[in-house]
Amino acid sequence: MAGTDSSASSRQSSFNSLAKDLELPLEQGCLSIIVLGASGDLAKKKTFPALYHLFEQGFIQAGEVHIFGYARSNLSDEGLRERIRGYLKGASEEHLTEFLQLIKYVSGSYDSGEGFDKLNKEISAVEMSNKSGSSRRLFYLALPPSVYPSVCKMIRTYCMNPTSRAGWTRVIVEKPFGKDLDSAEELSSQLGELFEEDQLYRIDHYLGKELVQNLLVLRFANRLFLPLWNRDNVDNIQIVFREDFGTDGRGGYFDQYGIIRDIIQNHLLQVFCLVAMEKPVSLKPEHIRDEKVKVLQSVNPIKDEEVVLGQYQGYKDDPTVPDDSNTPTFASIVLRVHNERWEGVPFILKAGKALNSRKAEIRVQFKDVPGDIFRCKKQGRNEFVIRLQPSEAMYMKLTVKKPGLEMATEQSELDLSYGMRYQNVTIPEAYERLILDTIRGDQQHFVRRDELKAAWQIFTPLLHDIDAGKLKSVSYQPGSRGPKEADELSEKVGYMQTHGYIWIPPTLA
Repeated sequence: MAGTDSSASSRQSSFNSLAKDLELPLEQGCLSIIVLGASGDLAKKKTFPALYHLFEQGFIQAGEVHIFGYARSNLSDEGLRERIRGYLKGASEEHLTEFLQLIKYVSGSYDSGEGFDKLNKEISAVEMSNKSGSSRRLFYLALPPSVYPSVCKMIRTYCMNPTSRAGWTRVIVEKPFGKDLDSAEELSSQLGELFEEDQLYRIDHYLGKELVQNLLVLRFANRLFLPLWNRDNVDNIQIVFREDFGTDGRGGYFDQYGIIRDIIQNHLLQVFCLVAMEKPVSLKPEHIRDEKVKVLQSVNPIKDEEVVLGQYQGYKDDPTVPDDSNTPTFASIVLRVHNERWEGVPFILKAGKALNSRKAEIRVQFKDVPGDIFRCKKQGRNEFVIRLQPSEAMYMKLTVKKPGLEMATEQSELDLSYGMRYQNVTIPEAYERLILDTIRGDQQHFVRRDELKAAWQIFTPLLHDIDAGKLKSVSYQPGSRGPKEADELSEKVGYMQTHGYIWIPPTLA
């Protein structure tokens, strides 16, 4: 049965040790997970599958956890279960059947007390039947941000854990957290009036990715990188997100936000923080988030001449996109950090849709070797590349002697490809990690309010200029690298492209 094997016990023992180090409370007892927007795509594709995998691995267990779906749709318990089943193909039938029986459905509106009062009664009923005397309630808002204030007000009024029982109430909210500094601050203020900061979990799923979570270990647990990770040795750093498809029918929604709000201001900026931040005092969540805020506050204002915006040809063919739309589907933006470690090192944040490949990676390019006695500078510089997706890997590009009788050089790599090194290990989905972190009360991988504010302070002036039409998106061909101006900008700030070298993920063949 799920949640009863020895591996689950081993994992719990490991967590107990880590929790002691991080000063996280060890909690047991009745856990209610409430997915608001349960009939929507995010819940069906991400939230419920993540909960199933946590259940399958024993991190949440029958007899302790109860899952509630809440939405406006007129569904029965079985109706919701069948919808979820369709997104869990290949799951163990035994585990899946047991998991689905944990799910109940409550129908109601998002701004009326009647539905939330009914929801609270359902939650209270399972809590009363549990002998632990605790009440842990986790609300996952798989909803548009426009309804966050009204939904959170309903939760606060009707659904908080009873003061007569030990436990907590926690709320996960999805991005986007506003559209600029003012709207983000307004949303933060509205939620802050209802919940304490330690009750709010602003989720950015990039912080749950395996290679992103590895960044702090990589940087601060390896002596090799300590003397190299600074302006004396690093020439430039690129953080890149590329998709090989367009908006695919979501053009009307995407046009309200654009690639900067959708990807760069949150996902890529979070990665930037972990790449650029100083070593925290400890692994306690607040110490890590303090350092992230410090590096965000050290970023200089973005210069217009260090921004390239693009829009792929055919984007406006979508009938839901205005004919005069200037919304970028591609952006390359240079961030400059004004501190001792990074002064003079450009951070190039680049994201785009309808490009020639799909990948997300961090590319740290080191400076040229002084005194090039092998005359191999044109072959390319040393680069440390962290491939976030797909084919998770880390590799170091090096210049080596080409095998043979001649003293010739070529580019090769030291490669840690996860698919090869960890063949029998399943890498968890980001949502699994982050939901589990929320249950455990670990806010390390969530965005704090002052961190969110600092992020919006960086991008809001640029976004307002784009919205006002002061910066224009240039056209680029779908299936290309993006606008040629982006490559020109990278070259201008110091990036040197390696010609003739292509990294090929290793295989067992």
